[in-house]
Amino acid sequence: MDENVLEQIRQTVVQLCRDYPGSYWQEKDRERAYPTEFVDALTEAGLLSSLIPEAYGGAGLPLSVARTILEEIHAAGCNGAACHAQMYTMGTLLRHGNEEQRKQYLPKIATGELRLQAFGVTEPTAGTDTTSITTTAVRDGDHYIINGQKVWTSRAEYSDLMILLARTTPKEKCAKRSEGLSVFLVDMRKVVGNGMTIRPIRTMINHATTEVFFDNLRIPADSLIGEEGKGFKYILTGMNAERILIASECIGDARWFIETASNYVRDRKVFGRPIGQNQGVQFPIARSYAQMQAASLMVDKACALYDDGKTCGAEANMAKMLASEASWAAGEACLQSHGGFGFAEEYDVERKFRETRLYQIAPISTNLVLSFLAEHELGLPRSY
Repeated sequence: MDENVLEQIRQTVVQLCRDYPGSYWQEKDRERAYPTEFVDALTEAGLLSSLIPEAYGGAGLPLSVARTILEEIHAAGCNGAACHAQMYTMGTLLRHGNEEQRKQYLPKIATGELRLQAFGVTEPTAGTDTTSITTTAVRDGDHYIINGQKVWTSRAEYSDLMILLARTTPKEKCAKRSEGLSVFLVDMRKVVGNGMTIRPIRTMINHATTEVFFDNLRIPADSLIGEEGKGFKYILTGMNAERILIASECIGDARWFIETASNYVRDRKVFGRPIGQNQGVQFPIARSYAQMQAASLMVDKACALYDDGKTCGAEANMAKMLASEASWAAGEACLQSHGGFGFAEEYDVERKFRETRLYQIAPISTNLVLSFLAEHELGLPRSY
């Protein structure tokens, strides 16, 4: 990727984010409102279609560009969670959908006419044990009938399309537990209130997350992406991209916390001197800076492997884990250095503090990352 082009994209994001200061995000957080204006601005600037190939109306750029976009959004104090799913869920359609599906949907996603933001995978009883999901899709002539429930399906109320994972073959009839799962592209505009029910979940962060219920939902058979029963493999490739992009957001959060903390402790005077002169204040900020820089290198590595089409499961997982821990450490240092003012809404610290904490749990918990590394990188016995 040409560095001049990348810098131009970076500056475009920086300039755009200036129109959405802390007061904008405070209001959205207070009202639990979706940042429609911000998402529309990103769409109009062509930033959300950066990964869609030119043949389908996008820019056809590598994942490293999406990484830069999301990092800069978060470094500016904004939040990409309202729209980041489009970048990685789109890949499932692009890589595994047929040409007719790609031509039908990708150009409209690129222009913003359609939003592909919802990713229906997690279920209340399965959690991150994806192979144990119980939502079913049963073939009935020219349709599939969907029954079941998803949870933590963010942006479902603001999405036109959903990538849905459902079981098409009972688990007990499959040789491997990862078999028998299929992926569907659901046009939500046609089915909400007609077999699909969406219920918002109010959480400690403004993440527009929901639970989704399917009650004899009928969808056309051509909603199937790729081959029936191969869905688990299809979504894994998207999950690597997801983890790399979430890691990029965490690096952006860490940058924001470190800059905000450093600026504050330079100016804040107690006992006649800047509190930033005290090593007890300096050291946590400096340590989080070191953690952030180290994590950023792992994100770079994972991104480079992904863009080269190479295996990057371990690197994507490590990038996400290390970056989420770096952003949390930076957030802790920032909040602590602000003292009581860190809890005041107007400083944005408490909002960003809540937002960045999520990423040690989702899209995959730290414990599962460690289990993956232990088994696949160190050759230790499977623990789950």
